[in-house]
Amino acid sequence: MRPSTTSGSDDPVGRAGSAPMMRVRTASAPAPGREVNEDLAFQVGPLVGVLDGATVPDGFDTGCVHGPEWYVRHLAARIAVAEAVRPAARLTSNLAAAILAVRADHGGQCDLDHPGTPSSTVCLLRDRGDQVDYLVLCDSPLVLDEGGHISVVTDDRLEVAMAELRQMVATVPAGAVDPVTRFRHAVGVQRERMNRTHGYWVAAADPDAAFHAVTGSVPRHGPGALRRAALLSDGASSAVEQFGLTDWPGLLDQLSADGPAALIDRVRAAERDHADRLRRHKATDDASVVFCEFESAV
Repeated sequence: MRPSTTSGSDDPVGRAGSAPMMRVRTASAPAPGREVNEDLAFQVGPLVGVLDGATVPDGFDTGCVHGPEWYVRHLAARIAVAEAVRPAARLTSNLAAAILAVRADHGGQCDLDHPGTPSSTVCLLRDRGDQVDYLVLCDSPLVLDEGGHISVVTDDRLEVAMAELRQMVATVPAGAVDPVTRFRHAVGVQRERMNRTHGYWVAAADPDAAFHAVTGSVPRHGPGALRRAALLSDGASSAVEQFGLTDWPGLLDQLSADGPAALIDRVRAAERDHADRLRRHKATDDASVVFCEFESAV
């Protein structure tokens, strides 16, 4: 497994025979001023992925002696093992197996039923030669260029849950509770909606969450063949979704020309220059990008 922690890597991945190549470039960086990166960008042969661990707000318990960084690294390693053992299995099945294996990695030290147990988004892409499979769980989007048509695969259930939560909090009179109490209540309600029907789904301690992911496949041949793909943590997708630095086609073009690290640099500049557009009580965020380019089949 090849994790990327600060800058990036550039790896062509060949398939058997004369099948076309997949070129992979990655970059991942912690938020400025932080030593710990709770994101992880990785590559295991024809499989690439981005994980984004959920930051624990100060003062909140998780029932776990481990943190988000530990969780994303163990989950990535377990995904790699599952893919090596069952390379033809569905991505959902291998993710479920990985989540179950990480449960065992906790070693019985943690309360895995705690609503604040460590969790992570998951965005995966796997080249199978004739098609490319993908999986998106929670808010790490996937951008696809299929024969010049740009589409974005998203899982917006967290955003929907957060919008509903903001509406609920807004109904509480401003003077009824102090801001700290209001925030703690909001976090508690969000945790109650994690991995629940009518809530949102994320990789945590329940392997069933994997089967709620957004999945699909795109062809490697023909007029609609996959040309490019970008896997993004929300700290990187904020270039489009939060700061409006470009649109999705422009993001792919920038990645083609300048690479993932340059995109993260632009996000960092936007975080400094547009503090009014920050969201989720974060001044900055970890950011990760995996960018894939697919050689045309002959």
